[in-house]
This record gives sequence, structure tokens and C-alpha cells, in this order.
Amino acid sequence: MLLSGAEIIMECLLREGVDVMFGYPGGAILPTYDAMTKYPQIHHVLVRHEQGASHMADGYARATGKVGVCIATSGPGATNLVTGLATAMMDSVPVVAITGQVGRAAIGTDAFQETDVTGVTLPVTKHNYLVTDIHELAYVIKEAFHIARTGRPGPVLIDIPKDVQNEKIEFVYPEGEIRLPGYQPPNAANDDDVRRAIQLINQAERPIILAGHGILMSGAVGELRELVERAQIPVALTLLGKGAMPEDHPLVLGMMGMHGHAATNYAIQESDLLIALGMRFDDRVTGNLKTYAVNAKKIHIDIDPSELNKNVKVDVGIAGDLRTVLTQILPGVEAQQHQTWLNRIRDWQEDANERDILHTYDGTGMIAAQVINDLWKYTDGEAITVTDVGQHQMLEAQYYPHRRPATLLTSGGLGTMGFGLPAAIGAKFGRPDEEVWAIVGDGGFQMTLCELATAAQENVNVNIAIINNGFLGMVRQWQEIFYEQRYQSTPMFNPDFCKLAEAYGIPSKRVTERAQIQEAVEFARRIDGPVLIEFVVVKEDMVFPMVPAGADLDKMIRRPKPTERKK
Repeated sequence: MLLSGAEIIMECLLREGVDVMFGYPGGAILPTYDAMTKYPQIHHVLVRHEQGASHMADGYARATGKVGVCIATSGPGATNLVTGLATAMMDSVPVVAITGQVGRAAIGTDAFQETDVTGVTLPVTKHNYLVTDIHELAYVIKEAFHIARTGRPGPVLIDIPKDVQNEKIEFVYPEGEIRLPGYQPPNAANDDDVRRAIQLINQAERPIILAGHGILMSGAVGELRELVERAQIPVALTLLGKGAMPEDHPLVLGMMGMHGHAATNYAIQESDLLIALGMRFDDRVTGNLKTYAVNAKKIHIDIDPSELNKNVKVDVGIAGDLRTVLTQILPGVEAQQHQTWLNRIRDWQEDANERDILHTYDGTGMIAAQVINDLWKYTDGEAITVTDVGQHQMLEAQYYPHRRPATLLTSGGLGTMGFGLPAAIGAKFGRPDEEVWAIVGDGGFQMTLCELATAAQENVNVNIAIINNGFLGMVRQWQEIFYEQRYQSTPMFNPDFCKLAEAYGIPSKRVTERAQIQEAVEFARRIDGPVLIEFVVVKEDMVFPMVPAGADLDKMIRRPKPTERKK
């Protein structure tokens, strides 16, 4: 076949199994947009801002496990992808970004809409390419998908000059496996490491598993559950690890870390063995590294060798595919009970229940925890929830228990406000038969609210829950605790969100009392298309527990018990 570079791009995407891509046209990518007309098998979603395209590709990838694809023009189009690429990079999400570039003769001349996008995106991509030879284009695309989806997944960018897109050659698809001598992701563990890990697990009296995103990425959910139930080991979840085990399982403790459950943090600090699976010991999980689980032996299994001993020194560090390594370890793990340890944890859990705001709140007005817990209740806990970043994100992690993998999609490492709405749109394209809720704050929502137009144009059946407290809530919380309530630049002037939805032709409701939540959720579920529900909540609510930045993990600021408040 005699094909242009633009047609080669589309042909290769088709052969990689791409069925949807998210983008925004412009001069340097126009030949590829023209070629799209010959490939109706791939649905293009027109976004309203390129950042939205990168988040949609990210949400699609998280929801499906496949590579998400976004596309943009040169210069500002390409640079607008950076936040989304950084988000995917921090959270190990497979995304391929395709950008147009000025013609080869103009590169380096500061031509109109020219930017060194490979230089700009080098720190926030797993790999990137500038394709200046059309004969390399097909192989580069195939290689990019391979790199994005294998090993520790991540975003890959391909920058393609406009004249390369226009040039024509005889197209031959590169068959066979990709072989990169310098890129050989580890797979299995060696026998000595397996033996040492098994010995530590069988000898432990107070073990705890730290379950991270890698469990979901490697498909190790079944192996994790087998380990947990055979050895009766309690499980703490990272934010991105939620869904690795059903949260109604008696051995699941819930989220760890800065806003994790108090019992979980206490258990980590008093454990004698941490088994870290597909997580990276980031600062929001560990608190003060000098005092982190000092009496515990530590096993760390991760696909990325650079994560081993990076933040926390471990006794057994295994670089390998998590599912493969667990399959090696499981035959040697003995059946155990650990009843004394589990009873100790239940005492902490009972204390936490006495402080739970759902049980103790006696103020006027609706609080965000009530909204999120009722969303869980009235969606039967089965929805895919996609959050923005802030108080509502942490409350979702606390009050919406997930039973299935890939049903909480959120920006963990980068903490990207504006992620929620576009990522939810991407998730719905990936899993059209699932119920999808974007749970967003009034601040983050306004960063990407232009994607309401995308949702309306595509009639995407996404339910949008805005938790409106009139503040940048998490920043305000820090100002209240650490800056003597000096609320500089955190009170928000907001539009009428329901009228805003109306302007886009999107049905909406405003909820001001808890008694109205059920009817609002049922209203949203009846409509085939986007729906916006504004939940007006108490302005100065707090998320507890809270580990202050740099503090010991068990030195949490906690919500007092009702008896303590009376004192």
C-alpha cells in the first residue's frame, strides 16, 4: 500500500487495537486529521482543551488496562498535554500521545507554533520520539505502544513533523516482536529471594500487606487474595491500590497514609513484617521515614528496580512482575491465624468508629462524607468513581468502599486538580456499560469544566457530582490547622453550576439536604447522557485523620470522640 505518513499513523493505531482517541486539531497535525476520514473504525473525541485529551486517554487506560491515545498539534497544543502526561507518569498509566510538529526544514528556527516538545516532555514521559524519517514511523509507533504497556507502564510521546505526515511510501507493517536490548523489564524472582521472603512471611507474628497500584496493573488480584486468606494477613491499601481486595473483606483495613484510617496507620507502625506489593513508599504513605515501621522486617516487590530501597530500606527487595513473583512465593506460604494481632487491630478500629463523623455529626447542613457515603449506598457500591483532588478525594477513599478492581480512578502521585471530569469521560468510553460518577470539588471542576461541552456533544453518560463548599477545601484545611485560619486565596466565587449545566443542555439538580440525595442519585441514573448534581455542603469541614507533613505516621491529628468534645 502506498500511504502517507498520516495514513500510516492511523493504520498503525488500528493494528494496535485503538478504537477511540481524544484530541484537538491544528495546523501541524492537520494531515493526520484528514486521514481520520478514511478510518471510521477509530472514533475521535473532540475535546475543548488538550489537557482534557490527555486526562481522557488516562481515564480510558485506567478503566480498561489498554493504552489510551491522545493527539494534539505543535506548540501550545503539545505543551497543553504536559500536565496529563505528568499525571500518567506518576501513576504508571499507559498512554501514547501523538503530536504534530513544524516541517523538518523549520525545526530549530522558532517557527510559528514550534516547541521542542520532546525536550519539554522528557521528564514526564517514559520515552519520547521525534520522527524525522517516514521509513521509521510505523516501527516507532509499534515500539511506543510496547514501551507504554510493558514493564512499569507509562506515557510515551511521538512528535511527527507535518511534512513527514504528508510524505508517501510503500507501507509494510512491522511484524514480529519488539526487541530492545536496553529495555528488558524484570519478570521472575531468583530462588534465594523467594526463599527469604517465604521465611519472613512464615515467621511473622504481626504481618501486614501494603497493597498498591501494581497489583491492579499486573493482574495479581487473585494471587493477593490467596496470600491474604491462607496466611490471615491484614491488608492496607494505597490510594491507587483501592480495589485490589474487596473493601468489605474482613482482612482489609482500608487506606493507609496521611488521610488513611487510623487503625491502618497504627498497625503499620506496630507490625513486625511489611509486605509491600506494587507500591513505592511515597511520602504521603510513610510520613517520617526515620520512624516508619522501625521494628518491622520489610519485603518489597515491584516491577521497577529503581523503587527498591529508594525511600525505605528493605530486607528483601524483588524486582519482577508482581503476579509472577507471588506465584513463586505462594506454594511455600503456610496457613496461619494471627488472631492476637487481628484482635489488636480491631480494638483500634472500634476506637476509630467512635470518632467517625458519620456517627457523631450533630451540626446543621450537609457534610461531604454524608454525600459520598450515600452515593456508595445508592449506587450499590458498584459504580466507577473518578475523583478530582482534595478533601472530596480523601473522603471518597474513606467512605466509598470498592469491591472491584479499577473502580476508583484518581490522580495519586501528581495530585492533579481538573483530572476528574475528563478522566471520567475517558473511562466511560472505555467501559460503556458501567455506571460512571465524576466526584469533583468546586475548585478542581472549574479547571476543566470546558469538557462539559465534550460530554454534551458526545452525549457521554457520565454523572457529575460537584461537592461545593465554596472553598479550595484541602488548602483551607491546612490554613485552618497550620496558618491560624488565615484563608488567603481559598474562598471561591462560583458560578451557578446548575445554570452552567443548562447552558450546555445538561440536566442538573441542586442538593442542599441529605434527605434529597437519594432522589438526586436516582434522577441521574435515569438519564442516558451527562447529568450534573451540585451538592452544597458545609463550608469549613475537615478530613480526619491527618498526618501532618513530615510527622510520624502514628502521630495523627484525629477527630475527637463525642465524650472528648464535651470535656
